[in-house]
Amino acid sequence: MTGETRRPHTGRRRNEAARRAILDVAVELLGGTGDAPVTIDTIAAAAGVGKQTIYRWWPSKGAVLLEAVAERAGEDIPVPDTGSLLGDLGTFLRATFRAAGHERTVSVLRLAMAEAQRDPHAREHMRAFVAGRRAVLRGLLERARDRGEVSPGTDLDLVVDQAYGVLWYRILAGHAPLSEDEADALARALTAQAGG
Repeated sequence: MTGETRRPHTGRRRNEAARRAILDVAVELLGGTGDAPVTIDTIAAAAGVGKQTIYRWWPSKGAVLLEAVAERAGEDIPVPDTGSLLGDLGTFLRATFRAAGHERTVSVLRLAMAEAQRDPHAREHMRAFVAGRRAVLRGLLERARDRGEVSPGTDLDLVVDQAYGVLWYRILAGHAPLSEDEADALARALTAQAGG
């Protein structure tokens, strides 16, 4: 090369700054209280990118949103190892309820679930998101089973369903808050159940 500047590769490789802006804007717009519909066009305009950039990396608005939600869940919720099932469940559920309990997050999660019902691409992202969160909680339970705190016959998937069932029911029905006190009560109930 003789001093000429090479243009950066612009194929399918993601520019991390643009990707981060798109994900942040998607959550902000979808979690907002405005009446204007959120579209790929509005996400692109707010993120300062072309809509072709979004479609190059994601197949739909729901897929964008669910990737953003999955990343935030991983960042906001620790994987505790306190040495006891009650300690691990309490820490995990408090952090989960705290992260999901903010008004904007509740709005985003409701919209993400709605997108997953109508958009097959979003549905696949929702399944992956749910599977990832389930695996983390199941791992806590398996570790406790290895320590002898969980009865060998306990259906770990059912315990996981109960924990996330409370979370999603409160998010979708909106009948009660997601408080740390409720998280602690749920952790105690699940610990007693799993211990046999």
